[in-house]
Amino acid sequence: MRKVAATRGNGRPNGYVNQGPILGNVGSTRVTLNGAMSRVDNLNRILRRLLTGSPDVEASALISEDGLMIASALPAQVDDARVAGITATLASLGMRATSELERGTMGELLVGGDRGYAVMLATGSGTLLLALTSKQAKLGLLFLDMRRAADEIRKVL
Repeated sequence: MRKVAATRGNGRPNGYVNQGPILGNVGSTRVTLNGAMSRVDNLNRILRRLLTGSPDVEASALISEDGLMIASALPAQVDDARVAGITATLASLGMRATSELERGTMGELLVGGDRGYAVMLATGSGTLLLALTSKQAKLGLLFLDMRRAADEIRKVL
């Protein structure tokens, strides 16, 4: 096994992943000897599909509950570490609030601003799916798309 840098679609480093011998690239996807895409590639594909399939989604990311970026489809000018830290902090507050208010476990968290929404969805395995949307976003459709993406993410993780 060799350690290779995992990148987002814009070529910026997004962490490292252990991967078997690499045969080559198919588009922007690394192909290993067994022909399988890496988990990071699969996760990035799911995030890009959420981005392209939901017209009001402007960015998406998969973040660990402890604030580490796992995969992302964020604009180049966005600081991954900052987004991950903010997301984990808000999710922690949401978990605490649902517990203290006896609302069970947190499933999703919605933060609205005058330019759009930050929507977080707990995907299990200690991960959070984040979508940044426009103000016009149809939230019902967004939650449906995010739940479908979360189901796919669970299969990969």
